[in-house]
Amino acid sequence: MAFTVARFNLVDPDATPVTLAARYRAALEMAAYADTHGIDTVQTEEHHGARDNWLPSPFVFAGAVLGATRRVSVTVSAIIGPLYDPLRLAEEIAVLDLIGRGRLTTVAGIGYRQEEYEQFGVDWQRRGRLQDELLETLLQAWTGEPFPYQGRTVRVTPRPYTQPHPLLLVGGSSRAAARRAARLGLPFFPSAHLPQLAAYYHEQCVHHGTTGWTMMPAAETPLLHLSEDPDRTWAAYGEHFLYEARAYASWQSQEIRSAVRSTATTVAELRAEGVYRVLTPDQCAGLGAESLVLHPLCGGMPLDEGWRSLRLFCESVAPRLTA
Repeated sequence: MAFTVARFNLVDPDATPVTLAARYRAALEMAAYADTHGIDTVQTEEHHGARDNWLPSPFVFAGAVLGATRRVSVTVSAIIGPLYDPLRLAEEIAVLDLIGRGRLTTVAGIGYRQEEYEQFGVDWQRRGRLQDELLETLLQAWTGEPFPYQGRTVRVTPRPYTQPHPLLLVGGSSRAAARRAARLGLPFFPSAHLPQLAAYYHEQCVHHGTTGWTMMPAAETPLLHLSEDPDRTWAAYGEHFLYEARAYASWQSQEIRSAVRSTATTVAELRAEGVYRVLTPDQCAGLGAESLVLHPLCGGMPLDEGWRSLRLFCESVAPRLTA
C-alpha cells in the first residue's frame, strides 16, 4: 500500500494579506479533511524572505495542523537547522510532540540558500558546526535532565511525549550529512534517490557502533495533482506548476540533489519531464508507487482547484489503495 502525503508550502506570488489568510485557512481545512480520509502525513517546509510568501514558520503551521486533526502525522521536511536556537527548538518540538501525541516528524537539513543565513545573521561557513550543536543539544535536552550547554548548566522541560525522543531525521545529500546522522544514531533522509549515499550511511553506522535507517525518496517521486481532464488542467493551471519548478531551480546549484529538481522552462517541457504530474484517478491508482505526494495548492493554485484535486484523490483513489 502506498504511503500518502499532502504537501503544503503556502506559496502565493500574488497574495494580499486577505487572500493569504484564506489560503492558510484552506490548508488547515484540507489537513482536517485529509485526516479523516486516509492520508498518512501532512508535509510542510521552510524558506525565508521569498517574494512568493513561501512558508517561513513550519512549526507554527504544524501546531495548527496537529490541533485540527486526530490521526494524520505531520512531517516538517525540512527545517534549516543552523537558523534555530537549539534550546528554544527543543522546547517547541517537545510541546508539539505532546499536543500531537507523537505525530510530529522533523527532518533537519542545513539548507542551500546563503541569503537565508544572511537574513538571520548566521555564519554560512559555520553551518556544519552549528548543525552538529543543534542535533546534539536536542538529544540531550529531551532527556529532561540538566546538562552542560555553552558553559552553563541548563534543563529543558517538559519532556516530550515520544520516548526516548520525538522522531528526528537528518536530511541532506552529502556524505557529511550521512556521517552526522550515523554518528548520532539518527535516521537519515537523503534529499533524492541516492542509494550509494544510503549505503555510505550504513557503513558509517557500523563505524560508529550505532544503528539507523534511511527514508529515501524513490527513483521517481513526482508531485501529483488529480484531475478528470489533465489536458484542461495543464492548460488552465500549468503556470502554477511551472512557477514553483522555476523557483526551486533558481535556488539550487548543480551540486544540490533533489527529488523534485526540474530543468523545464515552459509548461510543455514541465509536463513532458514528469516531475509534476496531473493524473486522472485511474492513472494515479495504477502508478504502483511506494509513495504518492499530493500538492493541491502548488504555486498559488486557486483554492477551489486545490480542493478538487484533493477530493478526487481521497474519494476516488485512496479507497482503492486500501482495498
